[in-house]
Amino acid sequence: MAAPCRRMASWSLPRFLSCFGGTAVGSTGFRQFSRTAVCRVTLQTKSMTDKPSSPWTLMAAVCLQRLPVISADLSPIEQQFGHVMHQMELEKSVLSDHELQLLEDAERMSRKQAGDYDSDEEGKDEEIMLAQDLEDSWEQKLKSFQPAHRVRADVDQDVTSVQRCLADSLVLLAEQQVGSQKLWLLPQTQWQEGETLQQTAERALTTLQAAGFKATFLGNTPCGVYKYKLPKAIRTEGSVGTKVFFFKAILSDCGPPATPDTPFLWLKKSELQHYLKPAYLMKVDHFILDF
Repeated sequence: MAAPCRRMASWSLPRFLSCFGGTAVGSTGFRQFSRTAVCRVTLQTKSMTDKPSSPWTLMAAVCLQRLPVISADLSPIEQQFGHVMHQMELEKSVLSDHELQLLEDAERMSRKQAGDYDSDEEGKDEEIMLAQDLEDSWEQKLKSFQPAHRVRADVDQDVTSVQRCLADSLVLLAEQQVGSQKLWLLPQTQWQEGETLQQTAERALTTLQAAGFKATFLGNTPCGVYKYKLPKAIRTEGSVGTKVFFFKAILSDCGPPATPDTPFLWLKKSELQHYLKPAYLMKVDHFILDF
């Protein structure tokens, strides 16, 4: 075994490689080198790098919603149903411990005034007064309590304030430059190579000046898509139009108050029609929920 190895070691490199190109070596289990396979891989790699890019510009937008802060106003049928349930609960309910204690104290007080009581109950006068004083203090606190106003005309009319319409769900709109005009749209930005569409949507929020929004994204997949073609006058073979992929998010922190000239709005779903284009509104209306 050592002798053949020493002879092969003395061979030149061309002679050594020629042994693997012969047919006799195929029986030893070695795979024959082929220049054709190498050329095929090179051509495939070149075709992948030379593949033309998509004629569509990809963008990601975020549908950021602020959920209701307070409960919504009851409808007339909800008010009637609530009144019926309250009446049923009042008729079928039993007395609470405090109500039972008040009745017992009142009975003991009446027996004391009538002289029909035991001497062991004389030390319980303090407890009777304590129960009554506790109820009086509750009534005083109730009278002094002033609930906050549900409708605030000065704040609810300010569409730039995130504190408006606390009983409704609000959607964020940002002023975007599209071509030569400025439009109100959901915050969006162009996709960059190397990032996911969700990362692009997250970056769209950070581009808003003086906002400082913190959001929780609902899922990693888009909830909708909107595409439009460029005008024929400026349309080219490599640039046909734009595709916008929408992601949903919930506002978790709004940061410091925004300046009055900040180009974004907080709107209810019923107010979107005054700011969005009809075709754009038709797409986003499907996934914007009005809680």
